[in-house]
Amino acid sequence: MILSLDLPLFGIAILSFLGFVVCFCFRKSRTIQSEARGTNHGDICCIWKYDGRIAYEDIVNATNDFDMRYCIGTGGYGSVYRAQLPSGKVVALKKLHRLEAEDPAFDQCFRNEVQMLTNVRHKNIVRLYGFCLHNRCMFLVYEYMEKGSLFCALRFDAEASEIGWTKRVNIVKATAHALSYLHHDCNPPIVHRDISSNNILLNSQLEAFVADFGTARLLNPDSSNRTVIAGTYGYIAPELAYTMVMTEKCDVYSFGVVALETIMGKHPGDILSSLRSLPREHRMITDILDPRLPPPTNPIVAGNIVLVAKMAFACLCPEPRSRPTMLRLSQEFLSHKKALVAPLATVSLLHLWN
Repeated sequence: MILSLDLPLFGIAILSFLGFVVCFCFRKSRTIQSEARGTNHGDICCIWKYDGRIAYEDIVNATNDFDMRYCIGTGGYGSVYRAQLPSGKVVALKKLHRLEAEDPAFDQCFRNEVQMLTNVRHKNIVRLYGFCLHNRCMFLVYEYMEKGSLFCALRFDAEASEIGWTKRVNIVKATAHALSYLHHDCNPPIVHRDISSNNILLNSQLEAFVADFGTARLLNPDSSNRTVIAGTYGYIAPELAYTMVMTEKCDVYSFGVVALETIMGKHPGDILSSLRSLPREHRMITDILDPRLPPPTNPIVAGNIVLVAKMAFACLCPEPRSRPTMLRLSQEFLSHKKALVAPLATVSLLHLWN
């Protein structure tokens, strides 16, 4: 009789316990999901996947809590670290330091880069693997580029000598294809606003990737697109100084500077300052090519060099509407297969400008 009374009570106790466990697990799951979506006034902590799960602890351990020994550079905002994860994969981390994170401008650039790179997919745009946006720690996780920036590769003689003419042409082409994608395949179009040799990264095969989207903006057709001047001195389109209007032709101008810099081996400041007098000059293209490389002798390679210079001068046209689109440039690079008939030394800058 006692047994018959205890069984129902025991069953009720079991059911109550199971119900408690289910409720606890459900509430914990909801809490984890909400933390992944956003906590602490909109801050986001994100866990991502890349050949296996990456945890926040993996990042901290791989950099010894972001020790400066792992720092490989400093960008427009934040420092970049190299981190080898437990899987053996190497990634690059861009981290805002505490003072930078407290600056609204840096914070906005950081979040803007996350927004842009999570929505773009192109083989010549650096890949974003994940991010952490938290008031105590903010960092982005990128594909690691072994050779660093194009700027650094051209600055040092040993590295510059490794980048032959064909690779230099391919760097220019890759940059053109990436910008064409941003301008013509994204809806709404994206204007990068800071195309420079510092923001063109090279992997171990010296393939080029456009990076640093902190100042990028969506081109809104229903807006005036007025903006403050952004970018790197020496690459900014001149019309921005008096129009303050952002267009895709601003990127086109910057691309022209980078294209010339790639084949010259240095920033083309003297060329930019003498564009108005260029028709009266009698310089040859061989006068401006990087002297650390022997002049190209292959007619196909020489033809590609001439094409890069010709397209670069078209991009530097003072009148923005007369500059080509990045789509047209990308198509020109894809279709061009002509060998140069005349000797390269006979091609003048005046001819290319015209």
